[in-house]
Amino acid sequence: MAYDRLDHRQLHVQPLAARKSKHHLDEIRRDPDATPPDPGAMAPAIAATVAAIRAARASGAAVILAYGAHLVKNGLGPVVARLVQEGWITHLATNGAGTIHDWEYAYGGRSEEDVRAHVAAGCFGTWDETGRYIHLAVLAGAVEGMGYGESLGRFIAEDGCSLPDPDALAAALTAWAAAPSDDPLMPARAELLQAMRRSNLPAGWHRVAHPHHDFSLTAAAYRARAPLTVHPGIGYDIIANHPAANGAALGRAAYLDYQTFAHGVSQLDGGVLLSVGSAIMAPQVFEKALSFANNLRRQQGLGPIRPFIVVNDLATIDWDWSTGEPPMDNPAYYLRFCKSFSRMGGEMVYAGGDNAVLLTNLQAALAGV
Repeated sequence: MAYDRLDHRQLHVQPLAARKSKHHLDEIRRDPDATPPDPGAMAPAIAATVAAIRAARASGAAVILAYGAHLVKNGLGPVVARLVQEGWITHLATNGAGTIHDWEYAYGGRSEEDVRAHVAAGCFGTWDETGRYIHLAVLAGAVEGMGYGESLGRFIAEDGCSLPDPDALAAALTAWAAAPSDDPLMPARAELLQAMRRSNLPAGWHRVAHPHHDFSLTAAAYRARAPLTVHPGIGYDIIANHPAANGAALGRAAYLDYQTFAHGVSQLDGGVLLSVGSAIMAPQVFEKALSFANNLRRQQGLGPIRPFIVVNDLATIDWDWSTGEPPMDNPAYYLRFCKSFSRMGGEMVYAGGDNAVLLTNLQAALAGV
């Protein structure tokens, strides 16, 4: 017998415009052409990273930036977008919140809410457009074989999406039931058809304007055809609290993105991984993807991938990770974002401090400013 559950379809949602958001993008936006701040103590790590990125791109190796949502909330999307457009960064990876804030800024120019007050009021995350449109983007992209990041990037860049004829979806499902095949898109067609019928969504173009799409890193990556992969957790993100929430659709899209991320990691021998403000997602997903890639390389008679890894966080760390892991009675041992990366077989550099200082200085140095 199944456990008792709450029904997400009974949730009351409110329009995003009714929320008092904490920040407008004009308050946080960073200009990629502005003079960066003094790097201070991060200067050696920045210089080493610039040299490693230049060497990686000269050899054709990948440069991957994995980041948390604070990069977006710190207004650094345009700075990172410039690095992508100029070819210095070849792949972006973030958690669900990284794209949720990015989408809200692109759509309404505002994001971030009062968590304390809204949890008590039962309205934390229950904002209609955020949950509805991100799910719509993922569902629409899935029937074309797209993952989470590509689907949402297209949705923002193109101001909406096109939905197929529901009768055609139903006919395809009926034909598959009569003669089952290993068609990877069939579950996505079923999920989209169910969503269209539940919400009375017609076939054709669904316009959703994103007047601030120039701020969106998700859209910039899509335009540059640089993979941006999303690695969410069910229940981690506010879009789980929406009547349209669809764990199957999100899970399918996220796994496609994991496969895309693993492909990017397979190009990291001699390349660079930057982990910026991602204490959990980046190290956890990276170690599995690296094992995935090394498994396939071993079958080809190739050795393990050896990337140059740069970890940025605000935490002050006294341990010298170049000497190996600290003992278990040292608090530094429990800093997962350093410990996991230090085990990955390449050189790891810790750049402690503000992510804006790191990324604006990287962008300026690589641009030759």
